[in-house]
Amino acid sequence: MDYFDAIVLGVVEGLTEFLPVSSTAHLTIAEKALGLEVDDPAVTAYTAVIQMGAIAAVILYFARDIWKIIRAWCLGLVRSEYRGQLDHRMGWYVIVATIPVGVVGLLAKDLITGPLRSLWVIAVALIAWSAVMYAAERVARQDRPERDLNLKDAVAIGLGQAVALIPGVSRSGATISIGLFRGLDRVTATKLSFYMSIPALIAAGLFELKDAFSGDIGVGVAVVGVVVAFVVAYASIAWLLQFVAHHPISWFVPYRVALGVLLLVLLGSGVITAT
Repeated sequence: MDYFDAIVLGVVEGLTEFLPVSSTAHLTIAEKALGLEVDDPAVTAYTAVIQMGAIAAVILYFARDIWKIIRAWCLGLVRSEYRGQLDHRMGWYVIVATIPVGVVGLLAKDLITGPLRSLWVIAVALIAWSAVMYAAERVARQDRPERDLNLKDAVAIGLGQAVALIPGVSRSGATISIGLFRGLDRVTATKLSFYMSIPALIAAGLFELKDAFSGDIGVGVAVVGVVVAFVVAYASIAWLLQFVAHHPISWFVPYRVALGVLLLVLLGSGVITAT
């Protein structure tokens, strides 16, 4: 992997990490196009590491809100007057929502980074979860604002985040969809998706860090990928929040389905291989 590869993958990561189109799917496709071995542990680990750039963008963009949540959560541990506040509860919701993805990620790591990285799986998941996203918008009431969040929402969205470990599903597509099924308004569901991505993706990046440099991937290449992902992701976050305020996430469904069908055709005709 060279610096050109790092820039391409950084742009792809930054553009797709928070859009409901599956960053893993697009990174896998980009890696194939660049001639990289998608089932190489070092390449798989590298995709997790450059997510740190996208997470840094989330932390910077929501720095004020994140600080309020951390402060209220910590104070609530020792002072009862903070425990009913939304910021304190949000801290617990993020923790609870992270548990399923952490457990499934550890137990199924070899499956997720191995057989499930197949383009066959990605193609089917892109199409299948598009139906879920469409259904979520069809039934969405959007009558529950951020202040109405509860523990059941956190558990449900956390389970959705665990399902999104299947490449092609999309973590943001899964979490936003579950939020809509729970009656949350679209902006609240999207912000919650951003918040809940922080511990999950940081943990994934740190866990894979040791493998990212096990092959021919140098520190400089990794840094470039992270920086590029950070810059592009920051712009993507700002755009997505504006977009979901006025448009349904089902707008992404035609693109997801078209990409999935294209992959199936290319795989079926032997133009590309699954891994």
